[in-house]
Amino acid sequence: MPAPLRVLLTGATGFLGSHLLDALLNKGYEVVILKRSTSDGYRIQHLIDKVVSYDLDIQPLELAFKERSIDAVIHTAGRYGRDGCSIVKILESNVIFGARLLDACQKYNTNIFINTDTMLQPYLNNYSLSKKHFVDWLKQHSEGVQIINLRLEHMFGTKDDDSKFVSWVLSQLKSGVSEIRLTPGEQKRDFIFIDDVVSAFLTVLAKSETLPQFSEFDVGTGQLTSVRKFVERIAFLYHKTNPKSKTTLLFGAIPYRKGEAMSVYVDIENLKKIGWQPRISLDDGLSRIIRE
Repeated sequence: MPAPLRVLLTGATGFLGSHLLDALLNKGYEVVILKRSTSDGYRIQHLIDKVVSYDLDIQPLELAFKERSIDAVIHTAGRYGRDGCSIVKILESNVIFGARLLDACQKYNTNIFINTDTMLQPYLNNYSLSKKHFVDWLKQHSEGVQIINLRLEHMFGTKDDDSKFVSWVLSQLKSGVSEIRLTPGEQKRDFIFIDDVVSAFLTVLAKSETLPQFSEFDVGTGQLTSVRKFVERIAFLYHKTNPKSKTTLLFGAIPYRKGEAMSVYVDIENLKKIGWQPRISLDDGLSRIIRE
């Protein structure tokens, strides 16, 4: 089976989705995106004329499948719940919407569904629980559609929201606050730059014909770094180019979240076996977002 030619991408206006959209177009894929008419499209303004776009608040989801022969779906849309939204809204975004996509794939013979999952523990919060529930549904229905589930660790990069941890820390440094209140920072995470995450999606898409009907991959660098060391590195690199900055890092000023995992296990060997490698070093990635 040849590599998919037309990809339907959800979440294209978001952080991960916008980077994926750029990369898919550069690789020569035709891309159809699903969004809302009210979505803030600042990240993809320069790309919008190169894609076919459907507004889900105006047009039915199935219309994209009816009018276009979709070879693969890459599903990156999701709701974190940081805005205090209800459990129902999180389920609608992270489970029901994905299930509607899966139904459309089966109805219109779309062969491949690449899902964006998380390395977070299921019961950490409503977001992580909803993501794990959806993966159960994907496993249940993988006989009809090939499922590739990518479990992402802590990605960071340019054009991210200031509500995300890495961007928030940097925004605090740039705004010149006197102090940043943090946990003790002993928890270890695998911080991966967005370009390497995008290349993982492109790799599994290109190699999809060699993969089983259901496959799952961890996406990280394979290297754990404590949150404290990571934040200290951001501050060090920022202060190098902004020596007048006097922000103090107050580790231990706030407690850990309830259920906080102190370490994660990320196994990237299966991704390496199909030709993927992380290429952006921690310092390189941090330097890029500092220059942004």
